Amino acid sequence: MASVLVICSLLSLLFLHTQAQPEKINPGHTISANTIGSFWGSRSGHFAFGFYQQGNGFAVGIWLGDKPNITVVWTANRDGPPVPLNSTIEFTNEGFFLRTMQGDEKAIIKLFEQPVSASMLDSGNFVVYGNESQIIWESFDSPTDTILGGQGINSQLMASKSLSDRSSGRFYLKLSGYGLAAYPVNHNDLPEECYWKVEQIPSYVNSLQLNLSLSGTLQLTVGNKTLQAINNSSFSTTSKTVIYRTTLDADGILRLYSHRFEISGNSHVTIEWSAIRKQCEVTGFCGFNSFCSSTDGLADCYCFPGFTYINPDVRNLGCYKSFSDDEGCERKEPAAFYNITDIENTTLGGFPYALLQVNKEECRELCLNDCYCAAALYLNRTCSKLKHPLMFGMEDKNISATVLIKMMLGNEKVVRSPQTPEKDQTVISEGKKTLVTILAASLGSVVFICFLIAISSYIVYQHRIHRYRKLPGNSNLGLTQEFSLQSFSYNELEQATNGFEEELGRGRVGAVYKGAIPVGNKKVAVKQLECVGEEGEKKFRAEMAAVRRTHHRNLVHLLGFCMEGSRKLLVYEYMSNGSLADFIFKAERRPLWKERVRISLEVARGILYLHEESEIQIIHCDIKPQNILLDDSWTAKICDFSLARLSMPNQSVTDTGARGSRGYMAPEWQKNGLITVKSDVYSFGVLLLEIVCCRSYLEVNVSTADEVLLATWVYNCFVAGELNKLVGEEDVHMKTLERMVKVGLLCIQDDPNLRPAMKNVMLMLEGTMDVPVPPSPTPLVIA
Repeated sequence: MASVLVICSLLSLLFLHTQAQPEKINPGHTISANTIGSFWGSRSGHFAFGFYQQGNGFAVGIWLGDKPNITVVWTANRDGPPVPLNSTIEFTNEGFFLRTMQGDEKAIIKLFEQPVSASMLDSGNFVVYGNESQIIWESFDSPTDTILGGQGINSQLMASKSLSDRSSGRFYLKLSGYGLAAYPVNHNDLPEECYWKVEQIPSYVNSLQLNLSLSGTLQLTVGNKTLQAINNSSFSTTSKTVIYRTTLDADGILRLYSHRFEISGNSHVTIEWSAIRKQCEVTGFCGFNSFCSSTDGLADCYCFPGFTYINPDVRNLGCYKSFSDDEGCERKEPAAFYNITDIENTTLGGFPYALLQVNKEECRELCLNDCYCAAALYLNRTCSKLKHPLMFGMEDKNISATVLIKMMLGNEKVVRSPQTPEKDQTVISEGKKTLVTILAASLGSVVFICFLIAISSYIVYQHRIHRYRKLPGNSNLGLTQEFSLQSFSYNELEQATNGFEEELGRGRVGAVYKGAIPVGNKKVAVKQLECVGEEGEKKFRAEMAAVRRTHHRNLVHLLGFCMEGSRKLLVYEYMSNGSLADFIFKAERRPLWKERVRISLEVARGILYLHEESEIQIIHCDIKPQNILLDDSWTAKICDFSLARLSMPNQSVTDTGARGSRGYMAPEWQKNGLITVKSDVYSFGVLLLEIVCCRSYLEVNVSTADEVLLATWVYNCFVAGELNKLVGEEDVHMKTLERMVKVGLLCIQDDPNLRPAMKNVMLMLEGTMDVPVPPSPTPLVIA
């Protein structure tokens, strides 16, 4: 199959310059991925629209026909999977539709006006005409990673992953009223994270454009006025045809290319201009916890000491921490457990949480004894302390900066105190021998006892198996359901809920019904999947995968399930006192302050268990009052794991599919689909402020405009020293109120690196750890 794809692709290129294609394409025309030379070409034969090979399949786009290769300049549905052989594109009255042999259909160009014809122009612009030859759609209006001569943009370019994978990559170029700048994805558009920009224009404008002229000049323009030429346009034009393109390449560098076509049809590709010469100057070229080092402009990524590549074959994805430290800030003598490693001529980016004017030795000691400090950057007598993850590391021999990395001592022994007298060493050595003898004897005894326990356990196990086999085939499992998930039939659950009569509520996946199972007439809550299709199946399996691995008093307990074809149900313990949303938003009187403090701690413990104490790290992704339920004793328990994600520690998950709840989603998830444990911390911060104030994150019926957004109102009251406004005349403990407010504001910082981990959130809420003064939840960017 792969050889057939390659042959088809090569033959298509050979026909591109020899076949005359029709200038006009009419509705009803189709092209197929298995037909040699089936594409819509421009009159000159330089550009074509159709299928091009990507991986083991095809993608749809526009390419420039350089013999013997092609250069893709635009891609439709770039983040979709490759399509198989025999797929077709059909031009209809509603647009261009991609159809596969399996019957799948997807619109790649959606039209809102009646089309008359389409054409692949010699400029590289694919256009669709309506009545009176008006252009109703053109590819120039929706660029991917490239602009061509004569094309302008007013939004952004997104780099591709690689030359062979044109899906969205790791960098983007953005136009705003203040100029042009390039950033890494999954970060905020802050000046500190911009790695290349055009000098700020004199005044703010609303219609700034980036244009590439036919002669190869990049310009910032407003209307017909050129504000600034970005590059020099004195390029040689000795060949008959020159086509210029500007591409934000996969390495994040903006480059200008010229394609010079000779009369023979051959072409020569030249880099005429590059925004950056060294790849390491691109912020975020290497992932988290690694640094970039370059030779002759070409870069490579290296893990900091104590870290390991996420994928050794793709080194720029970053590194994860290769050691764990469960005790963290509880350690009394950090120097006995940690070591500081110096990396010279290296810098770090990101957002330091402390800047200190000290010497290097003092900087090293300060980081070593600070449990939050993962590394420190020492530059110009300034010590910048940073937390995990470390970002934007770069080695540069011309910079006299030092990165001080803190890591746990491996298997090294703790250094003996210099005050120990030499005469005591023999005594210590003999004591060690005695200790070894005692430990050996104890270990032998333990092994023997374990052997006896194993034999006993096997006998008990066989006895229980024998009893189990004697049970009738249709019997319930009795008490065994307390130790494992019970499989129910649909009829059993239909009877248990009296035909799904009493609805308790509705979630993302479906409705929840009250019921009772026969054994002990135990009350249960039965969640029935109503979201059919692949997305519903995905959510159901996500919830099963997450909840079955957990067992904690602050998580709703999953008792069983039903999977019969399209019928999928989950059986949970019944929570008699409803949701936290009802408790704090709908009660006639505010719940007692002590009860709200207790519930806050219980929710935090549940999230901490998911992040750090469960079998595998779980990111809930939808922490909100509606998903916190209260049992008979008013104990808070987290429910609804339909959006939960399983991950490895210190790793992130990228998700562009289902989204969390508005108001509780972290900014990086909303913007770039990046999910980490800090996403749950953000949601908990919003929830904590709601518990404190007994109101939602957004309220319209308020006395002043400042109170509409809860976070803004809380921060203003905090700065003004008027926290009493948040609770009215309620009798509260003011120190606890201040502590909860500060923790909530820390949790909802836009920069995830500034949010505390859930373990520290717990320590701060309990009063064990001091709470730092939080900055404004939304950072101010001063141009």
